[in-house]
Amino acid sequence: MEKRIALEKRGRDPSEIKELNLDNCRSPNIIGLTDEFVNLEVLSLINVGLTSLKGFPVLPNLKKLELSDNRISNGLNLLLTSPKLTNLNLSGNKIKDLATLEPLKDFEHLKYLDLFNNEATGVDNYREKVFALIPSLKYLDGFDVKEQEADDSEAEDEEVNGNDDEDDSDGGEGEDEEGVDEEELVEEEEDEDDEEMSLNRVYDEHLDEESEGDDYEGELDEEDDEEDGIEEEEDEGEGETEGDTTQNDEESPARGKKRKHEGEEEEPNAE
Repeated sequence: MEKRIALEKRGRDPSEIKELNLDNCRSPNIIGLTDEFVNLEVLSLINVGLTSLKGFPVLPNLKKLELSDNRISNGLNLLLTSPKLTNLNLSGNKIKDLATLEPLKDFEHLKYLDLFNNEATGVDNYREKVFALIPSLKYLDGFDVKEQEADDSEAEDEEVNGNDDEDDSDGGEGEDEEGVDEEELVEEEEDEDDEEMSLNRVYDEHLDEESEGDDYEGELDEEDDEEDGIEEEEDEGEGETEGDTTQNDEESPARGKKRKHEGEEEEPNAE
């Protein structure tokens, strides 16, 4: 058990530890668990093999103690060094009679007690006698005095539940204030959405105008291209005409010379 405690400490000071789990560490006696754990609130010693509670330390802030599946038959008075105890699990032990439970009546805060699988549960009117023995007890083996099963939420500290109720009552007012703020936020968001929509419309219209202008310019460009094509064709036609005229002019002197030569040949014959 000492080695297990050293391992669970993980280098921390014992006074800093609030929960300690020593389940299955196998030891017939409590060894190594000292009074230094002054702030310990939860201690679990399930299936350790304890035959007695001898050596149980002073744990002034302990609230929950798990001792199930051991071989404890007496010595519950050694737990009185933990006066704040609210939950005690002794199921699966060797408690044979209700007299062994006598020390538990001095616990003013004990509300949950489990005694499953103990011979004492076979005593006549067992439940009625235990509730009568321990005035602070609210649940025995998971059920209250009226055989109503315990709610898991009720296992929490009642003071915590009380604080939650106060928080809820305060939170109601906060919710109303938040509700007003939310409405204002919604209105502001709607106004922003309207502005964004109007801006988007203006932007879209501007884009449409630009696109129409581009189309118009495109048509003008096509018309200009067609006109340029016609002018080029006309220029080519004029070039061809000038070429023909030049050719004719070049041929005309040759013809004149020929005609003159023919005239010269006719003159001797005339003589």
